[in-house]
Amino acid sequence: MSRAVIYQKFGGPEVLELQDVPEPHAGPGEIRVRVTAAALNPMDWILVAQPEAAARFGVTLPSGFGYDLAGVVDEAGEGATGFAVGDRVFGGALSRAVADFVVLKTPAEALWPTPEGISDEVAATLPVAGLTASAALSAIGLKSGDTVLIGGAAGGVGVFAVQLAKLAGARVIGTASASTFDFLRQLGAEPVTYGAGLADRVRALASDGVTAATDLFGTETAEAALELGVPADRISTIAAGPNPPAGVRATGGFDASPGSAKQLVDAILAGRVTVPIAATFPLEKFRDAVELQADRHVHGKIVITL
Repeated sequence: MSRAVIYQKFGGPEVLELQDVPEPHAGPGEIRVRVTAAALNPMDWILVAQPEAAARFGVTLPSGFGYDLAGVVDEAGEGATGFAVGDRVFGGALSRAVADFVVLKTPAEALWPTPEGISDEVAATLPVAGLTASAALSAIGLKSGDTVLIGGAAGGVGVFAVQLAKLAGARVIGTASASTFDFLRQLGAEPVTYGAGLADRVRALASDGVTAATDLFGTETAEAALELGVPADRISTIAAGPNPPAGVRATGGFDASPGSAKQLVDAILAGRVTVPIAATFPLEKFRDAVELQADRHVHGKIVITL
């Protein structure tokens, strides 16, 4: 037997249970990953809480939990390609990641080698947050000299977006609560409080104007950017639901370019991007991790270790 976090009904963190399940094994064309770290994202608990969201992603009950993972390949079925037993890897497995073992078909599009110098805890944070940040900036054609407004800059995606935007040579203004201002300044952003009057506060901070924006939390930042005169095609959103503001580009990690994961890894190895891990929890305390993530006031990433 092995362990996995499972839910039998939709609801809050209380519906998640750590259960003993039959140990899975790699079949023909498959590999098995012994999971050592799983990072959490808002979408993980949204799928648990909202049946309509789960349906959009093809998730049915009973279901496993989590997407981001890192670990070691410990089984390879006949005909499996791309990875071998002993390889350290990171990637994604929709609604299956928080478990001792995950079996993946090969070739595995959402799986990459973890290089020496990057821990499994850090690697596990990259698939959703890192690639989503990369896609959000790519969608608006961010370039050197831009002044970009990033909504939700202190969150899991925001910490990557701020640093990638700085690497691109942009000036970064990030929305957040006042308690995170010092944290954002350390990442290279100029913080501004979110909420009513956002456009006026940004206008006062950037007298030469804003040229691009990405909204990582709802639509408030996108709407402020439009008010500031940013063209709609230079504004992206990742969490606006089915109806983003007219002309604004809706995107996500699925839009990231094929080389984005390697670019992130290389930037981390070179010390140009850091991964703030807000907290780690052992698997036995997974529910504490989920509750902290669902609170949406975390500065950085939350990781469950196995």
